[in-house]
Amino acid sequence: MNFPRVPYLSRQWDRIPERRRLPVAVYAASQVMFLLWWAAFYPGALSYDSITYVWHVTTGNWESNHSVVYDALVWLSLNTTGDLAVLTLAQTIAMSAVLAYTAGTLREWGVRQRWAAVAAVALTVAPPTAVFVIFVWKDVPFVIGGILAFAAVGRLAARRARGRQAERDRVFYRDMGLLFLGFLALSVFRNNGILVAVVAAPILLLSLPRMRRWLLAATAVPVSLFLFLTTVFYPAVGVTTPPKDAVYAFFYADIAVAYKEHPGYFTKEDKSLMADIAPLSHWRGRAGNCYNADWAMESPPMNRSMAAERNDELMALWRRVLNRTPDVVIGARVCRAHIAWAVFPGPEDLRAHTLLSDPHTSKTLFSYLKWNDDIKNSEYRPILKIRPLNDSLHSLADFSWRASKVPQLQWLLFRGAIWCYATYAIVLLFRRRTRLAGVPALLAVTLGLQLTVLAANPAPLWRYMIGPIFIGVLVLPLIKAKPRFGGPSHRTPATTEKKTDREPEPEPEPEPVY
Repeated sequence: MNFPRVPYLSRQWDRIPERRRLPVAVYAASQVMFLLWWAAFYPGALSYDSITYVWHVTTGNWESNHSVVYDALVWLSLNTTGDLAVLTLAQTIAMSAVLAYTAGTLREWGVRQRWAAVAAVALTVAPPTAVFVIFVWKDVPFVIGGILAFAAVGRLAARRARGRQAERDRVFYRDMGLLFLGFLALSVFRNNGILVAVVAAPILLLSLPRMRRWLLAATAVPVSLFLFLTTVFYPAVGVTTPPKDAVYAFFYADIAVAYKEHPGYFTKEDKSLMADIAPLSHWRGRAGNCYNADWAMESPPMNRSMAAERNDELMALWRRVLNRTPDVVIGARVCRAHIAWAVFPGPEDLRAHTLLSDPHTSKTLFSYLKWNDDIKNSEYRPILKIRPLNDSLHSLADFSWRASKVPQLQWLLFRGAIWCYATYAIVLLFRRRTRLAGVPALLAVTLGLQLTVLAANPAPLWRYMIGPIFIGVLVLPLIKAKPRFGGPSHRTPATTEKKTDREPEPEPEPEPVY
Protein backbone atom coordinates (compact mmCIF):
# COMPACT_ATOMS: atom_id res chain seq x y z
CA MET A 1 0.00 0.00 0.00
CA ASN A 2 1.36 3.40 -0.97
CA PHE A 3 1.42 6.38 1.40
CA PRO A 4 2.05 9.33 -0.89
CA ARG A 5 2.05 11.85 1.97
CA VAL A 6 4.88 10.24 3.96
CA PRO A 7 7.71 11.61 1.79
CA TYR A 8 6.15 15.06 1.95
CA LEU A 9 5.88 14.91 5.75
CA SER A 10 9.43 13.62 5.96
CA ARG A 11 10.70 16.56 3.93
CA GLN A 12 8.77 19.00 6.10
CA TRP A 13 10.22 17.40 9.23
CA ASP A 14 13.75 17.72 7.82
CA ARG A 15 13.17 21.44 7.33
CA ILE A 16 12.58 21.94 11.04
CA PRO A 17 15.79 22.99 12.82
CA GLU A 18 17.06 20.13 14.94
CA ARG A 19 16.69 21.97 18.24
CA ARG A 20 13.06 22.73 17.49
CA ARG A 21 12.05 19.17 16.73
CA LEU A 22 11.55 18.16 20.37
CA PRO A 23 9.04 20.93 21.20
CA VAL A 24 7.29 20.50 17.85
CA ALA A 25 6.95 16.75 18.37
CA VAL A 26 5.75 17.15 21.97
CA TYR A 27 3.24 19.81 21.00
CA ALA A 28 1.85 17.74 18.11
CA ALA A 29 1.56 14.53 20.16
CA SER A 30 0.04 16.36 23.13
CA GLN A 31 -2.47 18.21 21.02
CA VAL A 32 -3.62 15.03 19.28
CA MET A 33 -4.15 13.28 22.60
CA PHE A 34 -5.97 16.24 24.12
CA LEU A 35 -8.20 16.48 21.05
CA LEU A 36 -9.27 12.89 21.58
CA TRP A 37 -10.23 13.61 25.20
CA TRP A 38 -11.91 16.85 24.13
CA ALA A 39 -13.97 15.05 21.50
CA ALA A 40 -14.89 12.34 24.01
CA PHE A 41 -16.20 14.85 26.56
CA TYR A 42 -17.26 17.62 24.17
CA PRO A 43 -17.76 20.52 24.82
CA GLY A 44 -15.97 19.98 28.13
CA ALA A 45 -16.38 18.44 31.55
CA LEU A 46 -18.58 20.41 33.93
CA SER A 47 -18.83 20.85 37.68
CA TYR A 48 -20.85 22.96 40.11
CA ASP A 49 -18.34 25.76 39.61
CA SER A 50 -18.77 25.56 35.84
CA ILE A 51 -22.49 26.23 36.15
CA THR A 52 -21.70 29.08 38.54
CA TYR A 53 -19.50 30.74 35.92
CA VAL A 54 -22.28 30.49 33.35
CA TRP A 55 -24.77 31.93 35.82
CA HIS A 56 -22.40 34.83 36.58
CA VAL A 57 -21.86 35.90 32.99
CA THR A 58 -25.34 35.26 31.55
CA THR A 59 -27.34 37.02 34.25
CA GLY A 60 -25.09 39.96 35.10
CA ASN A 61 -24.26 38.52 38.52
CA TRP A 62 -20.51 39.01 38.16
CA GLU A 63 -18.81 38.18 41.48
CA SER A 64 -15.17 38.09 42.49
CA ASN A 65 -15.51 34.99 44.66
CA HIS A 66 -14.32 33.15 41.55
CA SER A 67 -11.81 34.31 38.97
CA VAL A 68 -13.31 37.27 37.12
CA VAL A 69 -10.78 36.77 34.33
CA TYR A 70 -11.95 33.19 33.80
CA ASP A 71 -15.56 34.34 33.96
CA ALA A 72 -14.67 36.74 31.14
CA LEU A 73 -13.32 33.85 29.08
CA VAL A 74 -16.56 31.93 29.66
CA TRP A 75 -18.52 35.01 28.57
CA LEU A 76 -16.37 35.38 25.45
CA SER A 77 -16.84 31.73 24.48
CA LEU A 78 -20.61 31.86 24.96
CA ASN A 79 -21.06 35.14 23.15
CA THR A 80 -18.92 34.28 20.15
CA THR A 81 -19.91 30.67 19.57
CA GLY A 82 -22.89 30.04 21.84
CA ASP A 83 -21.02 27.16 23.47
CA LEU A 84 -18.13 26.34 25.80
CA ALA A 85 -16.15 24.20 23.36
CA VAL A 86 -13.88 27.01 22.19
CA LEU A 87 -12.80 27.69 25.76
CA THR A 88 -11.90 24.08 26.52
CA LEU A 89 -10.21 23.71 23.14
CA ALA A 90 -8.09 26.77 23.92
CA GLN A 91 -7.11 25.14 27.22
CA THR A 92 -5.81 22.07 25.37
CA ILE A 93 -3.81 24.27 22.99
CA ALA A 94 -2.28 26.26 25.83
CA MET A 95 -1.40 23.15 27.83
CA SER A 96 0.15 21.46 24.78
CA ALA A 97 2.32 24.52 24.14
CA VAL A 98 3.44 24.70 27.76
CA LEU A 99 4.30 20.99 27.83
CA ALA A 100 6.36 21.46 24.67
CA TYR A 101 8.20 24.38 26.27
CA THR A 102 8.80 22.33 29.43
CA ALA A 103 10.23 19.44 27.44
CA GLY A 104 12.78 21.89 26.05
CA THR A 105 13.59 22.96 29.60
CA LEU A 106 14.31 19.37 30.60
CA ARG A 107 16.67 19.06 27.66
CA GLU A 108 18.55 22.10 28.94
CA TRP A 109 19.36 20.11 32.08
CA GLY A 110 20.72 17.11 30.22
CA VAL A 111 17.58 15.00 29.93
CA ARG A 112 17.57 12.87 26.82
CA GLN A 113 15.02 14.08 24.32
CA ARG A 114 13.07 10.83 24.26
CA TRP A 115 12.55 10.89 28.04
CA ALA A 116 11.60 14.56 28.04
CA ALA A 117 8.98 13.77 25.41
CA VAL A 118 7.72 10.69 27.25
CA ALA A 119 7.26 12.60 30.52
CA ALA A 120 5.31 15.38 28.82
CA VAL A 121 3.11 13.18 26.62
CA ALA A 122 2.37 10.77 29.48
CA LEU A 123 0.41 13.57 31.14
CA THR A 124 -1.85 13.78 28.09
CA VAL A 125 -2.53 10.04 28.21
CA ALA A 126 -3.16 9.52 31.94
CA PRO A 127 -6.86 10.17 32.70
CA PRO A 128 -6.34 12.16 35.96
CA THR A 129 -4.26 14.83 34.23
CA ALA A 130 -5.70 14.65 30.73
CA VAL A 131 -9.37 14.90 31.76
CA PHE A 132 -8.55 17.79 34.09
CA VAL A 133 -7.46 19.92 31.13
CA ILE A 134 -10.87 19.74 29.42
CA PHE A 135 -12.84 20.83 32.51
CA VAL A 136 -14.55 24.21 32.52
CA TRP A 137 -12.59 25.31 35.57
CA LYS A 138 -10.54 28.33 36.52
CA ASP A 139 -8.07 25.83 37.95
CA VAL A 140 -7.05 24.73 34.46
CA PRO A 141 -5.38 28.00 33.38
CA PHE A 142 -4.10 28.33 36.95
CA VAL A 143 -2.25 25.02 36.60
CA ILE A 144 -1.07 25.91 33.09
CA GLY A 145 0.42 29.06 34.58
CA GLY A 146 2.13 27.05 37.30
CA ILE A 147 3.76 24.68 34.81
CA LEU A 148 4.81 27.61 32.62
CA ALA A 149 6.41 29.34 35.61
CA PHE A 150 8.24 26.12 36.53
CA ALA A 151 9.55 25.69 32.99
CA ALA A 152 10.68 29.31 32.71
CA VAL A 153 12.44 29.07 36.07
CA GLY A 154 14.20 25.97 34.76
CA ARG A 155 15.48 27.87 31.71
CA LEU A 156 16.72 30.77 33.83
CA ALA A 157 18.37 28.43 36.36
CA ALA A 158 20.13 26.63 33.49
CA ARG A 159 21.62 29.97 32.48
CA ARG A 160 23.19 30.30 35.90
CA ALA A 161 24.50 26.74 35.76
CA ARG A 162 26.23 27.70 32.50
CA GLY A 163 27.65 30.83 34.07
CA ARG A 164 25.58 33.05 31.77
CA GLN A 165 23.08 34.53 34.20
CA ALA A 166 24.48 38.05 33.71
CA GLU A 167 23.88 37.99 29.94
CA ARG A 168 20.83 39.84 28.68
CA ASP A 169 19.95 38.47 25.28
CA ARG A 170 16.73 37.76 23.44
CA VAL A 171 16.37 34.31 25.01
CA PHE A 172 16.72 35.76 28.51
CA TYR A 173 13.97 38.32 27.92
CA ARG A 174 11.72 35.66 26.40
CA ASP A 175 12.10 33.30 29.36
CA MET A 176 11.69 36.10 31.89
CA GLY A 177 8.56 37.25 30.06
CA LEU A 178 7.14 33.73 30.18
CA LEU A 179 7.94 33.56 33.90
CA PHE A 180 5.96 36.78 34.36
CA LEU A 181 3.09 35.33 32.31
CA GLY A 182 3.10 32.17 34.44
CA PHE A 183 2.91 34.07 37.71
CA LEU A 184 0.27 36.37 36.23
CA ALA A 185 -1.91 33.34 35.43
CA LEU A 186 -1.34 31.99 38.94
CA SER A 187 -2.45 35.34 40.38
CA VAL A 188 -5.56 36.08 38.34
CA PHE A 189 -7.07 32.62 37.94
CA ARG A 190 -7.31 31.75 41.64
CA ASN A 191 -7.96 34.27 44.37
CA ASN A 192 -5.22 32.94 46.65
CA GLY A 193 -2.83 32.29 43.77
CA ILE A 194 -0.70 35.31 44.65
CA LEU A 195 0.64 33.26 47.57
CA VAL A 196 2.48 31.05 45.09
CA ALA A 197 4.49 34.06 43.93
CA VAL A 198 5.02 35.22 47.51
CA VAL A 199 6.46 31.83 48.51
CA ALA A 200 8.46 31.31 45.32
CA ALA A 201 10.04 34.76 45.19
CA PRO A 202 12.55 34.33 48.08
CA ILE A 203 13.74 30.99 46.70
CA LEU A 204 14.24 32.47 43.24
CA LEU A 205 16.02 35.56 44.57
CA LEU A 206 18.45 33.40 46.55
CA SER A 207 19.00 30.85 43.80
CA LEU A 208 19.45 33.31 40.92
CA PRO A 209 21.21 36.30 42.51
CA ARG A 210 22.24 38.13 39.34
CA MET A 211 18.67 38.20 38.03
CA ARG A 212 17.07 39.60 41.17
CA ARG A 213 15.61 42.81 39.77
CA TRP A 214 13.97 40.95 36.92
CA LEU A 215 12.73 38.16 39.19
CA LEU A 216 11.30 40.68 41.63
CA ALA A 217 9.37 42.31 38.81
CA ALA A 218 8.15 38.94 37.47
CA THR A 219 6.70 38.02 40.88
CA ALA A 220 5.73 41.35 42.46
CA VAL A 221 4.01 42.91 39.46
CA PRO A 222 1.44 40.08 39.04
CA VAL A 223 0.69 40.27 42.78
CA SER A 224 0.25 44.04 42.60
CA LEU A 225 -1.93 43.74 39.51
CA PHE A 226 -4.21 41.23 41.23
CA LEU A 227 -4.55 43.49 44.26
CA PHE A 228 -5.38 46.44 42.00
CA LEU A 229 -8.01 44.44 40.13
CA THR A 230 -9.74 43.18 43.28
CA THR A 231 -9.63 46.38 45.31
CA VAL A 232 -10.04 49.05 42.63
CA PHE A 233 -10.97 47.86 39.16
CA TYR A 234 -13.54 45.14 39.83
CA PRO A 235 -15.64 47.27 42.23
CA ALA A 236 -15.43 50.18 39.79
CA VAL A 237 -16.95 48.15 36.94
CA GLY A 238 -19.68 46.65 39.09
CA VAL A 239 -18.22 43.26 40.00
CA THR A 240 -19.72 42.24 43.34
CA THR A 241 -17.38 41.33 46.16
CA PRO A 242 -18.12 37.95 47.77
CA PRO A 243 -20.25 38.04 50.94
CA LYS A 244 -18.40 37.96 54.24
CA ASP A 245 -19.77 34.53 55.15
CA ALA A 246 -17.95 33.14 52.10
CA VAL A 247 -14.71 35.01 52.71
CA TYR A 248 -14.45 34.14 56.39
CA ALA A 249 -15.85 30.59 56.29
CA PHE A 250 -12.49 29.13 57.34
CA PHE A 251 -12.55 31.23 60.50
CA TYR A 252 -16.04 30.06 61.42
CA ALA A 253 -14.88 26.48 60.91
CA ASP A 254 -11.95 27.14 63.27
CA ILE A 255 -14.38 28.30 65.94
CA ALA A 256 -16.44 25.15 65.50
CA VAL A 257 -13.43 22.86 65.88
CA ALA A 258 -12.33 24.70 69.03
CA TYR A 259 -15.84 24.57 70.48
CA LYS A 260 -16.10 20.85 69.82
CA GLU A 261 -12.76 20.15 71.51
CA HIS A 262 -12.94 22.68 74.36
CA PRO A 263 -16.55 23.80 74.96
CA GLY A 264 -15.69 24.88 78.52
CA TYR A 265 -13.43 27.64 77.20
CA PHE A 266 -16.40 29.48 75.67
CA THR A 267 -18.23 32.10 77.73
CA LYS A 268 -21.96 32.59 77.97
CA GLU A 269 -21.65 35.57 75.60
CA ASP A 270 -19.67 33.49 73.11
CA LYS A 271 -22.32 30.79 73.07
CA SER A 272 -25.11 33.33 72.73
CA LEU A 273 -23.49 34.78 69.63
CA MET A 274 -22.92 31.34 68.15
CA ALA A 275 -26.49 30.24 68.90
CA ASP A 276 -27.80 33.22 66.93
CA ILE A 277 -25.91 31.94 63.88
CA ALA A 278 -26.54 28.19 64.23
CA PRO A 279 -27.66 25.77 66.95
CA LEU A 280 -24.88 24.90 69.36
CA SER A 281 -25.47 21.26 68.46
CA HIS A 282 -24.30 22.15 64.94
CA TRP A 283 -21.20 23.98 66.19
CA ARG A 284 -20.08 21.00 68.25
CA GLY A 285 -21.39 18.46 65.74
CA ARG A 286 -20.90 18.42 61.97
CA ALA A 287 -19.38 21.90 61.96
CA GLY A 288 -16.60 20.65 64.21
CA ASN A 289 -15.23 18.37 61.47
CA CYS A 290 -11.73 19.73 60.92
CA TYR A 291 -11.38 18.03 57.53
CA ASN A 292 -14.11 19.88 55.69
CA ALA A 293 -15.21 23.50 56.16
CA ASP A 294 -18.23 22.91 53.93
CA TRP A 295 -19.92 21.03 56.77
CA ALA A 296 -19.67 24.08 59.01
CA MET A 297 -21.28 26.32 56.39
CA GLU A 298 -24.29 24.11 55.62
CA SER A 299 -27.40 26.27 55.36
CA PRO A 300 -29.52 25.35 57.20
CA PRO A 301 -28.65 24.99 60.06
CA MET A 302 -26.07 27.77 59.55
CA ASN A 303 -27.77 31.13 59.04
CA ARG A 304 -25.24 32.47 56.59
CA SER A 305 -26.85 35.86 56.11
CA MET A 306 -26.78 36.38 59.87
CA ALA A 307 -23.15 35.24 59.95
CA ALA A 308 -22.28 37.87 57.33
CA GLU A 309 -24.19 40.52 59.27
CA ARG A 310 -22.41 39.73 62.53
CA ASN A 311 -19.07 38.89 60.98
CA ASP A 312 -17.15 41.44 63.06
CA GLU A 313 -18.37 39.80 66.25
CA LEU A 314 -17.49 36.35 64.94
CA MET A 315 -14.00 37.52 63.99
CA ALA A 316 -13.51 38.98 67.46
CA LEU A 317 -14.54 35.58 68.84
CA TRP A 318 -12.07 33.88 66.52
CA ARG A 319 -9.25 36.07 67.80
CA ARG A 320 -10.13 35.12 71.37
CA VAL A 321 -10.17 31.46 70.38
CA LEU A 322 -6.77 31.88 68.72
CA ASN A 323 -5.31 33.49 71.85
CA ARG A 324 -6.75 30.78 74.11
CA THR A 325 -5.98 27.74 72.00
CA PRO A 326 -3.58 28.55 69.15
CA ASP A 327 -2.70 24.88 68.82
CA VAL A 328 -6.33 24.00 68.08
CA VAL A 329 -6.69 26.68 65.39
CA ILE A 330 -3.41 25.76 63.72
CA GLY A 331 -4.30 22.08 63.96
CA ALA A 332 -7.66 22.76 62.32
CA ARG A 333 -5.96 24.51 59.41
CA VAL A 334 -3.45 21.70 58.94
CA CYS A 335 -6.24 19.13 59.15
CA ARG A 336 -8.34 21.00 56.60
CA ALA A 337 -5.34 21.16 54.25
CA HIS A 338 -4.99 17.38 54.41
CA ILE A 339 -4.87 17.14 50.63
CA ALA A 340 -1.76 19.35 50.57
CA TRP A 341 0.51 17.26 52.76
CA ALA A 342 -1.00 13.81 53.41
CA VAL A 343 -0.10 11.02 51.02
CA PHE A 344 -3.12 8.90 51.91
CA PRO A 345 -6.74 10.08 52.28
CA GLY A 346 -8.49 10.59 55.59
CA PRO A 347 -11.75 9.07 56.90
CA GLU A 348 -14.42 8.85 54.24
CA ASP A 349 -17.23 9.28 56.78
CA LEU A 350 -15.84 12.77 57.49
CA ARG A 351 -15.45 13.52 53.77
CA ALA A 352 -11.69 13.52 54.23
CA HIS A 353 -11.14 11.15 51.32
CA THR A 354 -9.93 12.50 48.00
CA LEU A 355 -12.86 14.42 46.54
CA LEU A 356 -12.97 13.84 42.79
CA SER A 357 -15.12 15.56 40.19
CA ASP A 358 -16.38 13.18 37.54
CA PRO A 359 -16.56 14.46 33.95
CA HIS A 360 -20.31 13.97 33.90
CA THR A 361 -23.22 16.35 34.22
CA SER A 362 -25.88 15.57 36.78
CA LYS A 363 -29.55 15.79 35.82
CA THR A 364 -30.02 18.66 38.27
CA LEU A 365 -26.94 20.51 37.00
CA PHE A 366 -25.27 19.90 40.36
CA SER A 367 -28.45 21.04 42.23
CA TYR A 368 -28.70 24.34 40.34
CA LEU A 369 -32.05 23.39 38.84
CA LYS A 370 -33.46 22.91 42.33
CA TRP A 371 -33.06 26.53 43.39
CA ASN A 372 -31.85 28.76 40.56
CA ASP A 373 -34.56 29.90 38.15
CA ASP A 374 -32.02 31.80 36.04
CA ILE A 375 -30.27 28.58 35.07
CA LYS A 376 -33.53 26.63 34.86
CA ASN A 377 -34.86 29.04 32.24
CA SER A 378 -31.54 29.93 30.62
CA GLU A 379 -31.16 29.78 26.85
CA TYR A 380 -27.83 28.05 27.49
CA ARG A 381 -29.30 25.22 29.51
CA PRO A 382 -29.36 22.79 26.52
CA ILE A 383 -25.58 23.10 26.06
CA LEU A 384 -24.73 22.48 29.71
CA LYS A 385 -24.09 18.79 29.26
CA ILE A 386 -21.57 16.50 27.62
CA ARG A 387 -22.32 15.89 23.95
CA PRO A 388 -19.52 13.62 22.73
CA LEU A 389 -18.48 13.88 19.11
CA ASN A 390 -18.07 10.12 19.00
CA ASP A 391 -19.91 7.68 21.26
CA SER A 392 -17.29 4.96 21.04
CA LEU A 393 -14.55 7.41 21.92
CA HIS A 394 -16.61 8.64 24.85
CA SER A 395 -17.15 5.10 26.13
CA LEU A 396 -13.43 4.38 26.00
CA ALA A 397 -12.49 7.65 27.68
CA ASP A 398 -15.15 7.25 30.35
CA PHE A 399 -14.00 3.70 31.08
CA SER A 400 -10.39 4.89 31.38
CA TRP A 401 -11.40 7.64 33.80
CA ARG A 402 -13.43 5.28 35.99
CA ALA A 403 -10.67 2.68 36.00
CA SER A 404 -8.15 5.28 37.16
CA LYS A 405 -10.28 5.99 40.25
CA VAL A 406 -9.40 2.69 41.91
CA PRO A 407 -9.08 3.63 45.62
CA GLN A 408 -5.83 1.75 46.12
CA LEU A 409 -4.04 4.00 43.61
CA GLN A 410 -5.58 7.37 44.38
CA TRP A 411 -2.59 8.29 46.55
CA LEU A 412 -0.47 8.13 43.40
CA LEU A 413 -2.85 9.29 40.66
CA PHE A 414 -4.92 11.98 42.37
CA ARG A 415 -3.09 13.26 45.45
CA GLY A 416 -0.44 15.89 44.81
CA ALA A 417 1.38 15.52 48.13
CA ILE A 418 3.32 12.43 47.06
CA TRP A 419 4.43 14.28 43.92
CA CYS A 420 5.56 17.29 45.97
CA TYR A 421 7.82 15.05 48.02
CA ALA A 422 9.03 13.26 44.90
CA THR A 423 9.88 16.60 43.29
CA TYR A 424 11.83 17.77 46.33
CA ALA A 425 13.76 14.49 46.53
CA ILE A 426 14.58 14.34 42.81
CA VAL A 427 15.69 17.98 42.57
CA LEU A 428 17.80 17.85 45.73
CA LEU A 429 19.47 14.58 44.67
CA PHE A 430 20.10 16.09 41.24
CA ARG A 431 21.72 19.07 42.93
CA ARG A 432 23.88 16.82 45.09
CA ARG A 433 24.94 14.72 42.13
CA THR A 434 25.75 17.58 39.76
CA ARG A 435 26.62 20.36 42.23
CA LEU A 436 25.24 22.83 39.72
CA ALA A 437 24.28 26.32 40.83
CA GLY A 438 20.67 27.39 40.44
CA VAL A 439 19.12 23.93 40.81
CA PRO A 440 17.17 24.80 44.02
CA ALA A 441 15.14 27.28 41.96
CA LEU A 442 13.34 24.26 40.47
CA LEU A 443 11.64 23.75 43.85
CA ALA A 444 10.09 27.21 44.03
CA VAL A 445 6.80 26.72 42.17
CA THR A 446 5.96 23.34 43.68
CA LEU A 447 6.66 24.60 47.19
CA GLY A 448 4.52 27.66 46.50
CA LEU A 449 1.62 25.53 45.26
CA GLN A 450 1.79 23.21 48.27
CA LEU A 451 2.08 25.94 50.92
CA THR A 452 -0.70 27.97 49.30
CA VAL A 453 -3.12 25.09 49.81
CA LEU A 454 -1.74 24.47 53.29
CA ALA A 455 -2.44 28.10 54.22
CA ALA A 456 -6.13 28.08 53.31
CA ASN A 457 -8.19 25.20 52.03
CA PRO A 458 -11.89 24.32 52.41
CA ALA A 459 -11.89 20.58 51.65
CA PRO A 460 -9.68 17.80 50.20
CA LEU A 461 -10.46 18.40 46.53
CA TRP A 462 -8.00 16.76 44.16
CA ARG A 463 -7.90 19.72 41.77
CA TYR A 464 -6.29 21.96 44.38
CA MET A 465 -3.09 19.88 44.23
CA ILE A 466 -3.02 18.71 40.64
CA GLY A 467 -0.37 21.27 39.66
CA PRO A 468 2.30 19.41 41.68
CA ILE A 469 1.26 16.19 39.93
CA PHE A 470 2.06 17.69 36.53
CA ILE A 471 5.39 19.09 37.72
CA GLY A 472 6.27 15.91 39.61
CA VAL A 473 5.89 13.77 36.50
CA LEU A 474 7.88 16.27 34.45
CA VAL A 475 10.88 16.20 36.81
CA LEU A 476 11.13 12.40 36.83
CA PRO A 477 13.65 12.33 33.94
CA LEU A 478 16.09 14.38 36.04
CA ILE A 479 16.90 11.14 37.85
CA LYS A 480 19.06 10.08 34.91
CA ALA A 481 19.88 13.50 33.46
CA LYS A 482 23.51 14.18 32.50
CA PRO A 483 24.12 17.90 32.06
CA ARG A 484 26.83 18.79 29.56
CA PHE A 485 27.93 21.91 31.34
CA GLY A 486 29.47 22.85 34.69
CA GLY A 487 29.80 20.57 37.71
CA PRO A 488 32.87 18.80 39.05
CA SER A 489 32.51 15.90 36.63
CA HIS A 490 32.93 18.27 33.68
CA ARG A 491 36.02 20.20 34.72
CA THR A 492 38.84 20.86 32.30
CA PRO A 493 41.73 18.38 32.75
CA ALA A 494 44.66 19.69 34.74
CA THR A 495 47.45 21.34 32.73
CA THR A 496 49.99 18.88 34.08
CA GLU A 497 48.17 16.01 32.43
CA LYS A 498 49.99 14.57 29.47
CA LYS A 499 48.49 15.12 26.07
CA THR A 500 46.86 12.11 24.54
CA ASP A 501 45.13 11.24 21.31
CA ARG A 502 41.72 11.47 22.94
CA GLU A 503 38.99 13.35 21.18
CA PRO A 504 38.51 16.87 22.54
CA GLU A 505 35.81 17.52 25.10
CA PRO A 506 32.49 18.58 23.49
CA GLU A 507 31.71 22.26 23.54
CA PRO A 508 29.03 23.42 26.03
CA GLU A 509 25.57 23.16 24.56
CA PRO A 510 24.50 26.55 23.18
CA GLU A 511 21.47 28.44 24.39
CA PRO A 512 18.24 27.45 22.62
CA VAL A 513 17.01 29.81 19.95
CA TYR A 514 13.45 28.57 19.57
